[in-house]
Amino acid sequence: MTPGTSSFADFLGIEAPDLLPSRRAVPAGNAADLAPHGTTIVAATFDDGVVMAGDRRATMGNIIAQRDIQKVFPADEYSVVGIAGTAGLAVEMVRLFQTELEHYEKIEGSTLSMDGKANRLAALIRANLGMAMQGLAVVPLFAGYDLAADQGRIFSYDVTGGRYEETAFHSVGSGSLFARGSLKKLYRDDFNAEEAVTAVIQALYDAADDDSATGGPDITRRIFPVVHVITPDGGRRMPDDEVSVIADRILASRMQRPDGPAAALT
Repeated sequence: MTPGTSSFADFLGIEAPDLLPSRRAVPAGNAADLAPHGTTIVAATFDDGVVMAGDRRATMGNIIAQRDIQKVFPADEYSVVGIAGTAGLAVEMVRLFQTELEHYEKIEGSTLSMDGKANRLAALIRANLGMAMQGLAVVPLFAGYDLAADQGRIFSYDVTGGRYEETAFHSVGSGSLFARGSLKKLYRDDFNAEEAVTAVIQALYDAADDDSATGGPDITRRIFPVVHVITPDGGRRMPDDEVSVIADRILASRMQRPDGPAAALT
């Protein structure tokens, strides 16, 4: 171990740079349609934390490549990352990010701050810029509970590694425009955890209603969004049976109002 090297990616860059995704040579041209892409990820804060949810569809061009892909992963005990973009590279980046946070904690003896985590993920995205220029972009959404600030926080990124803190809610992926529009009408500052989960699943349903790359709840196969809830007590993935109760309730209400709940005018 190189003295003073607290970043696992930096250590890997010195000892075995060929293992880093960003160091691998890619043929010239655009490879966007050669690999599955994942969308859509939604996050929202509530009184006691933050919730993140992702649909389960991966597409390859006009083909549904996978119906039950996982796009939301725990980064550590108090944070979660959702992936949008090239699925294979995104999953690899998440694994490296998870190892980075664990490595830092073991070396430094303390957990990286929320801002430090967000900055580290930005650096990993920036290292992937060469791949992104060839159509293999990865644009994650990062969220977690900041113990120092005593609140849930959400961070979005661009393909160059630009980091932006979002207020209240955000979404990334091909269906993000529709999901954010939905949350603009549904979101309230006084949400509890269940209301926040309901709102993000409603937003994913609205995204799937208008974006073919976003998958809605699959009732016949019982495939539902992956939902993570992070509070001061830590993060957890909601079991599918809990998510299905909320999804079934939403679907039943959509039978009466296909466009979803109406927001009050005042």
